[in-house]
Amino acid sequence: MRVLVLILGERARPLAERIAAATDSNVTLAAPGEVRREIQAAFRQGRPIIGVCASAILIRSLSPLLADKHEEPPVIAISENGRSIVPLLGGHRGANRIARDLAELVGGHAAITTASDLSLGLALDEPPRGWRMATNPDFRRFVSARLNGEPCRLIGDAPWLRAGGIEFVEEAHDEIIITYEALQPSAHRLVYHQPRLALGIGCERNAPAENIRTLVHSILDGHGLSSLAIAGVFSIDIKAAEPAIHDLAAELRVPARFFTNVELEAEKERLQTPSDLVFTETGCHGVAEGAALRAAGPEAQLLVAKRIGQRCTCAIALAAEPIDTMAAGRPRGQLAVLGIGPGSAGWRTAEIIREIRHAEDIVGYGLYLDLIRDLTDAQNLHPFPLGDEAERCRLALDLAADGRRVALVSSGDAGVYGMASLVMELLADNADGAWQRVDLRVCPGVSAMQAAAARAGAPLGHDFCAISLSDLMTPWPAIEARLRAAARADFVIALYNPVSTRRRDGFLRALEVLREARPPGTPVVIARNLGREGERISTLTMARLDIDNVDMLSLVIIGSRETRSIPRLHGPDWIFTPRGYASS
Repeated sequence: MRVLVLILGERARPLAERIAAATDSNVTLAAPGEVRREIQAAFRQGRPIIGVCASAILIRSLSPLLADKHEEPPVIAISENGRSIVPLLGGHRGANRIARDLAELVGGHAAITTASDLSLGLALDEPPRGWRMATNPDFRRFVSARLNGEPCRLIGDAPWLRAGGIEFVEEAHDEIIITYEALQPSAHRLVYHQPRLALGIGCERNAPAENIRTLVHSILDGHGLSSLAIAGVFSIDIKAAEPAIHDLAAELRVPARFFTNVELEAEKERLQTPSDLVFTETGCHGVAEGAALRAAGPEAQLLVAKRIGQRCTCAIALAAEPIDTMAAGRPRGQLAVLGIGPGSAGWRTAEIIREIRHAEDIVGYGLYLDLIRDLTDAQNLHPFPLGDEAERCRLALDLAADGRRVALVSSGDAGVYGMASLVMELLADNADGAWQRVDLRVCPGVSAMQAAAARAGAPLGHDFCAISLSDLMTPWPAIEARLRAAARADFVIALYNPVSTRRRDGFLRALEVLREARPPGTPVVIARNLGREGERISTLTMARLDIDNVDMLSLVIIGSRETRSIPRLHGPDWIFTPRGYASS
C-alpha cells in the first residue's frame, strides 16, 4: 500500500522527496487545518505514515483512533534534518524495519524501543530482505520464551539469527526451521523461507489467470511446497505481456522474469519432458521446465516436472542457493510517455515525478532533459537535438523491449502534439513483437494551452479546439480547412507552432481566415516561454494581432465571439469565455 510521506512546510520537502523516491510514493503537503484529516485518513486506510515533522503532531492526530495494536499501520516520525527517526506505532508491522531503512537512506539514527528487538538484537518478525516468515498466530508466545532465556534449536542455515541474542542448542523443545516446505508454525516453532523455488510457467495466449492459479496451487499443495519460498515467476519472453503471468506474480508478491528461446534451449539436456512441438512453436524444447531450471541455476534440481493444466503448464526447480531474481532473466520492459508541462516545475504532476524517478533510462529533446535535472540522478539520459522525434521514440521502444524502465519526455502534455501519438504510430506500423510486449503507459501533463489559459484567466471556459500551423506533417490546405471550420463554428482556438524562422506565411494566412469570422475586438492571448525564464503573457485584440507579436516560442489563443476581457489594475487584462449557462 502506498506510503503517506507527509510534510507541513516546504522546508521539509527536500528530505521528503528523497524518502518518497525510495518508497515509490508521493510527498503530501498538508494544508493548514487539514493535517489531522490527512493523517487520520491514511491511518484508517492502513497506509504506512512517514511524517517529516514533530512526533507530537502524529501522536495528537492519531490518539483518538488507537485501539488494536495488531491492526495499526506503521507510523514513523523523522526530524527535518533526518537525524532522528522514531517508529511511533506498528513496530512489528513494519515500522521498525522502515525506520532502519530510513536511517540507512539519510544517515540518521533509528530510535527502536521495541523490547524484543533490543533484548534479542534482532526482530524475528522482520527478517532480512529475501527472507519470509510463515504467519504464526502464536508468535508472541515464542518470542516471550526467548526473552525469558529459554533455548531453542536451529534447523537450517541462517547467519542473521545466530548473530542475535538467541541461545541455540542441539536439542530443545522449541525450534526455528529454515525450509522451502510448507511446514506448520506454532508456539514452539518458527518457520522461515528463502527464495529458492523457481516457478516456470508456459501458457497459451490470453489464458485465464484462474487456470494458472489453480494449477500452481494444486502443485504446491500436492508436493508440500511453500509459496513463500518462491523467488519469482519465470517464462519465455514472448509471454512477457500475458496478464495471467503477471497476475500470478502479483498474487505471490514476487517478480515476473523472462528468458529468450535461446537461453531456454540451452537447458534442453536438463529437461525431463522435452517437446518437439514446443520447439516448433517457440524455438526451445521446454518453456516451463526450461524457465524454472534457467532461473534456479546450473546446480538446480527439478522438483516438479512439467504439469499440464487448462491452457497452461507449470514446473518447479529448487536452487542450491537463494535465487537473485535481478540476475535471472529480464522483466517486462516499461515505457512511460509523459509530458513535463510547459516548463515550470510546479506544473509537473505527481505521476510524472514518480515515473521520472522510477525510470532507468530517460529519452527526450536535450532542453527537456535539462528542465528535469532536479529529478534525475543515476538514470541514463539520452538527449536528442531538436527534431529526430521518430528516432527518440524508436530508441525508447528498443530500450523498453530490452527490459528497461524508460521515460520518453515531451513538453506540455505528451498526447497533445507530443510523443504519444508518434509512439502509437510506430507500434501500428511495426510488427516487431518485442515492441508490442512493452508495458506502455501514457501519462498526462499540463498542456501549453492549459498553462496559457490559466495565466490569462479562463479563455477555454467553453468549447475550444487546438490547431497547429506547422505544415511539416499536415498540408496547408488541410490546416486552412480546419481553421475555417473552427472559425465558422465559433470555437475558441489555440494556435500551436504559429511561426518559425522559415515559416511565416501560414500565420498571415491564418489571420486572414480568422478575421473573416471574428470581430476586431475579439480578445487574444499570446503566451511566450511559459513556465520558464522570460515568460511573457500578452492580451490584445484581433485588430492589434500581428505577426511581429509572435515567434516560435509562442502559443496564441483566439477568443470566440463570446470571449470577454476584464481590465485589472496591474498586468494584462483577464480573458475569459462564459460557460454559456446564462443564455440557456
